[in-house]
Amino acid sequence: MPVGYFSLILHAHLPFVRHPEYPEFLEEDWLYEAITEVYLPLIFIFQSLHDAGAKPRLAMNVSPPLSEMLADPLLQERYTRHLENLLELAKKELERTKAEAPEFEAAAQMYVDNLSASHGLWEDRYGRDLVRAFRELQDEGVIEIITCGATHGFLPLISTPEARRAQISVAVANYKKHFHRQPRGIWLPECAYEPGIEELLKDNGIEYFISDTHAILYGDPRPRYGVHAPVVCPNGTAVFARDVETSQQVWSAEIGYPGNDLYREFYRDIGWDAPYEMLRPHLHEDGNRRHLGLKYHRITGKNVPQQAKQPYIPAIARDKAAENASHFIGERIKQAYTLRDTFEGHPPLVVSPYDAELFGHWWFEGPQFIDFFFKKLHFDQDEIAAVTPGDFLDSNIPIQIQQPTSSSWGENGYYKVWLNEGNSWMYPYQHDAERKMTEYANRFANKENDATVSRLLDQMARELLLAQSSDWAFQIYQGTTVEYSSRRFRSHIQRFGLLAEMLETLAPANENQKPADLTSEQLELLAEIELRDNIFAEIDFSIYASPQTSQ
Repeated sequence: MPVGYFSLILHAHLPFVRHPEYPEFLEEDWLYEAITEVYLPLIFIFQSLHDAGAKPRLAMNVSPPLSEMLADPLLQERYTRHLENLLELAKKELERTKAEAPEFEAAAQMYVDNLSASHGLWEDRYGRDLVRAFRELQDEGVIEIITCGATHGFLPLISTPEARRAQISVAVANYKKHFHRQPRGIWLPECAYEPGIEELLKDNGIEYFISDTHAILYGDPRPRYGVHAPVVCPNGTAVFARDVETSQQVWSAEIGYPGNDLYREFYRDIGWDAPYEMLRPHLHEDGNRRHLGLKYHRITGKNVPQQAKQPYIPAIARDKAAENASHFIGERIKQAYTLRDTFEGHPPLVVSPYDAELFGHWWFEGPQFIDFFFKKLHFDQDEIAAVTPGDFLDSNIPIQIQQPTSSSWGENGYYKVWLNEGNSWMYPYQHDAERKMTEYANRFANKENDATVSRLLDQMARELLLAQSSDWAFQIYQGTTVEYSSRRFRSHIQRFGLLAEMLETLAPANENQKPADLTSEQLELLAEIELRDNIFAEIDFSIYASPQTSQ
């Protein structure tokens, strides 16, 4: 038996952003950047580690909205154009830096190499299908894929049990569609928990969930091993909570690894620095400068202004990533010995959950760090064993029964990020739609419905789910994309209302009111909304019906 266990858990999620009504859309770049900087590098590293015999056992949530976007032909085609455009620019930049700025040539060469490799993976190895790539890694026993809420809805702020249940049930159905099996675990959206949620999870076959530190730390009774062992809710659902020490070492830009002076500077980008006439063919149609993902500078120092940043040297940064990985393993070994002694021989489990986008997007060297970490973990020591939460449950190590407490991984550990003076206006509209969705589902479930009635109800369910995405409230709180997030929320609520009006026209609740056919304009609008918000093709509106109705 090892001294201790370590469980890395990555949360890969983006809000559903898809705008077929425009030839290009700025916020769609969120997905394209993540594919280039995070998902393709991680897939390559996981497969390479496996091929080298260093199987990287970790859990990864590939959220339902992300799975749907990765599987969407329109977005796949648009990403291909994005990648080829970036590769063409990188090749031009390599020639320019050789002639005009040799201090940046090494970084420019790195981008050409990386993007060429990414293009090969994208087109040749996986045929543009990254869901397949993740599924194959799970089938090979490399990673354990878990699910999330259907649209990352903040469960404690959803007002009805039917709407909460739908977030879980739709997610599980979508997971089965993409990964061809039942998910064992779930990353609760924003790690937001309150007592009772575990019942929804158990009803949907979920064995465990990921929580923040204080869900267990302040649960009842006190946890025998702190957060360094899972607990089991009274209904049998296991809980794995975040370890604070590893969170700070990796996550913190102030004291963590990503803030090292040698690492790539995120905020200095050639989209703002390079000659405009060379950039113009590679920008959006509007011609505005923007971040393109090619960055030639290193952090240099915490208080160094952007214009004084020094050139980025990939080889030195890579060496630093290897050094940090060694240090991280050393700290985990020390932590394991200390905890085992404290626990009188009980092997500790250190759970380290992070946003996947930290590794590669925000911390460019993050995928290299993971690569070095698992190689060193496998070949250089035997005191720490990497496991997934499912592996730990399968080990049959006894687990304490506890009732966790309400929590999230937001600021100060409660719900303030998603409910505050800046975004509280959203919830009356959301809660009204949640109530109405169940009323409609109860009315039409178990009936021989007209095909258009079913289309309307299914699309209403999609609009409600998209409105519930916690990303909108989060981004409003952060002040990053306030206008876009507010508009997205309002648009889904408005579409929900328009569809409800069509439904009342086609099948009025008032028996004295005569049904009417939808106009051609209404049918065109329905088709347009279905095309635009096409998430969850498999959805069935009856999931929103009250239990006694749906039976």
